[in-house]
Amino acid sequence: MDATTPPHGPPPHARPARLGFPVKVMARDDLKSNDSRRAASEPHLKVSLDYVSAILDHCARHDIRMYRLSSDLAPYATHPDMPRFHGMVRESAAELAALGAKARALDIRLSFHPSQYVVINSPDPKLVEKSVWDLTSQAEMLDLMGCGPEAVLVLHVGGAYGDRRTSALRFAEVFPTLPEPVRRRLALEHDDLRFSAADTLMIHERTGVKLIFDHQHFWCLNPERLALRDTLARMLATWPDGVVPKVHMSTPRTELRQVTRTDPKTRRKTVSNLAPVWTGHADFCNPFEVATFLRQAEGLAFDMMLEAKAKDLALIRLRADLVRYAPDVAPRFGLGEGDVARLEAEEAAVLEAASGAL
Repeated sequence: MDATTPPHGPPPHARPARLGFPVKVMARDDLKSNDSRRAASEPHLKVSLDYVSAILDHCARHDIRMYRLSSDLAPYATHPDMPRFHGMVRESAAELAALGAKARALDIRLSFHPSQYVVINSPDPKLVEKSVWDLTSQAEMLDLMGCGPEAVLVLHVGGAYGDRRTSALRFAEVFPTLPEPVRRRLALEHDDLRFSAADTLMIHERTGVKLIFDHQHFWCLNPERLALRDTLARMLATWPDGVVPKVHMSTPRTELRQVTRTDPKTRRKTVSNLAPVWTGHADFCNPFEVATFLRQAEGLAFDMMLEAKAKDLALIRLRADLVRYAPDVAPRFGLGEGDVARLEAEEAAVLEAASGAL
């Protein structure tokens, strides 16, 4: 989308919305998301960037225009006890610039989602300091790649620490103290257990931080009983003009969970069947649930990151499903009835090729 297009209610000529997936490629087991070697093997960001370059080729081959980078892209770059790795981001400036140029040429939107250990609302100042270091490193990588403002760092509020209100306000207090690149890149997401959409809207009012709407989290945790469309619209409006917001989409697992328990006295193991936990993500996205959400969101513009366990396989399947079952919403992603045969052939080929790795 060009810089003059408003983020809400795009004109008919606006580019189709993007679908994306996070980190791991499931369609091919030969594509790695980051250099995961142990420290003794001297892993490096430059190796990770070579891996990501191949992933971008895979995305372009399948017309996937959004990808979330691994939070471990720069291995040990912020490990406090391994200073020999601390300079790797700057050492990789040329390679980062080349990857960013490639992503732009392929029209692929990039982002990070820092790990669960990045918590800026902690009462422990040392954990906050380390979290800010991690965020600064990832913001620096996006800047060195030359990414536009649509490339964000998606973060959760953090821990409740026995007092949700105080902990949410602590996030709001820390935010203005963050380095400018982090404040500029940060986008705050509500979660499924502690901080609701209402909590993040309150934090936005105090800080101006951009907000991410997560569909599954909204249904798992909404004690304020906010209306979905109104909440979505309010969150999209927190993004700057000309920057397309993004939302997260996943659907819950529905199958029985098998849990193995060991008797502490006899050491005998038993397997129990348990009901699903609705916070768990399904392997694929339920197309009927996705279509219902998109109908509720009619007239609101955003890109959509799929957080299904099957990653790119789920995305490729969903595109075909939307054309099959929801042709009224498929055009949002530039899909129409004329694409049915192509999408079904792609779906069949990719799933068959990946069957050995699943």
